[in-house]
Amino acid sequence: MLSVDKLCVGYGEADVLHDVTLRVGEGEIVAVLGANGAGKTTLLAALSGLIPARAGEAMFDGRSLVGAAAERIVGWGLSHVPQGRRIFPGLSVMENLVVARTAATDRAEGGFAAAVAEAEELFPRLNERRDQLGWSLSGGEQQMLAVARALVARPKMILLDEPSLGLAPMIVETMFSTILEIRRREKVGMLVVEQNAEQALRVADRVYVMELGRIVLEGPADEVARDPAIERAYLGA
Repeated sequence: MLSVDKLCVGYGEADVLHDVTLRVGEGEIVAVLGANGAGKTTLLAALSGLIPARAGEAMFDGRSLVGAAAERIVGWGLSHVPQGRRIFPGLSVMENLVVARTAATDRAEGGFAAAVAEAEELFPRLNERRDQLGWSLSGGEQQMLAVARALVARPKMILLDEPSLGLAPMIVETMFSTILEIRRREKVGMLVVEQNAEQALRVADRVYVMELGRIVLEGPADEVARDPAIERAYLGA
């Protein structure tokens, strides 16, 4: 579904991603681990059309993402949940969901109303907060809204950037359990960028590890979790 080959991305004179190659299959959850500054957020921004690639290729569902506009990429079925949620604080919960409506939303059975109902079934708190403005939500509720907004677009795959960032441990546990539930219900693939390696390894099928803009390790999640270097660097062993 998603195929990235030797992707190079940078800002100004500085190169950030160097020959990044990875794959995400249909309905698969793939995690990208790495420290701050490894290039994880830049990778997702490049895939969603927010910053241009300098070299390499990225294909999604048979279409090239390189040079494509962000709104076109969303229309193809690739949704991005950015780091820090980035909801619209002056809009209500429902208005944030309306903004995410796409042609795919309307083509699906039940249209927009069904998409919202499914999102609220996953996140019942949003149903209780429908008319509240985004700024008044807790961090956990804002993260729920950011994921729900991505789901309303009826994506084939979701890019999730640091879904646990700034959340209480109990909310983090709930969020990652919901990631598994979304995959089960919606058959949606996910590329998850995360510093919480323990949670990411719990839900992922496969894992890539990034250091300084390069992929340095990849493999099934259970194998990567047993790697002594990963245990020392990310799992506190």
